[in-house]
Amino acid sequence: MTYTNPTMFPLFLSLSFFPLIQAQLTTNYYQKTCPKFYDIVRKAVTDKQLSTPTTAGATLRLFFHDCMVGGCDASVLVTSDSFNKAERDAAVNLPLSGDGFDAVARAKGALELECPGIASCADTLAAAAHNLVIAAGGPAFELRLGRKDSLESKATDPENQFPLPTMSMSEVIKIFTSKGFSVQEMVALVGAHTIGLSHCNQFSQRLFKFNKSSDIDPAYNPEYAAGLKKLCENYTKDPSMSAFNDVITPTKFDNMYYKNLRKGMGLLATDSAMFGDSRTRPFVDTYAEDENKFFQDFARAMEKLSVLHVKTGTKGEVRSRCDSFNTLSY
Repeated sequence: MTYTNPTMFPLFLSLSFFPLIQAQLTTNYYQKTCPKFYDIVRKAVTDKQLSTPTTAGATLRLFFHDCMVGGCDASVLVTSDSFNKAERDAAVNLPLSGDGFDAVARAKGALELECPGIASCADTLAAAAHNLVIAAGGPAFELRLGRKDSLESKATDPENQFPLPTMSMSEVIKIFTSKGFSVQEMVALVGAHTIGLSHCNQFSQRLFKFNKSSDIDPAYNPEYAAGLKKLCENYTKDPSMSAFNDVITPTKFDNMYYKNLRKGMGLLATDSAMFGDSRTRPFVDTYAEDENKFFQDFARAMEKLSVLHVKTGTKGEVRSRCDSFNTLSY
């Protein structure tokens, strides 16, 4: 079966999101140069998802980390070398799962066999995330292609560019608004936590010695907290220990994340804060009640995220390998 890129919204609505440079992106960018692009990416990442069901969450998170720092340019995929410590090794990116990187590498490898030197890693990552959201049961969204890959990747780039679990809701909102996202778009995008994992050290402070009067954050549902505490009791010895962001339907893309927030089952401190803050709670309540509305708003926000500060023309390259630049910089 031939896979066609789904479009959920009129072209004029999508264009209203994007600066002129992003108008260079098109849904049929590879129609002549690599006509099987969508099919190849879909097969590679779907096969990976079938063997490792956490791949969808890992790849979506990888895409988000890439786009929020310098734009959607595959800079997060570059590995460090003796001359450069890359973005991938920034502290905020160390928890990223290898399954996301592997899914993109598999897709890129298959694309290079079919149409060498044509498809960028940035487009491959975007298409991988797009396909895996759909595979997990989430909404389709318009995917424009034609991104080029970054020419640099620095471990210092993510500083103050990415929301952290320890931040206040005001700090998180400030980061999203600095990227051009409204509070509602932010809440919709964070709904990606309906799939995927977080390492215990990202929320351990809520379980062990939260404050002088309580070991456990009172915002947690007590039974949920007890389960997390047992799961993460040895996290200091094993930093890889993790928990599902959505413990009820962990591999299904749905609105359960928002329903969990209302029950005190938000894994990260920022998850709980989003339910408790008057600026974000109305959207949490809306999405908890109406999955179709969540899907619609998530799709629109993803369209906007997917073209954030993209590189085109001579501002980037098409890497042969996603983990290294075509030319070694000294």
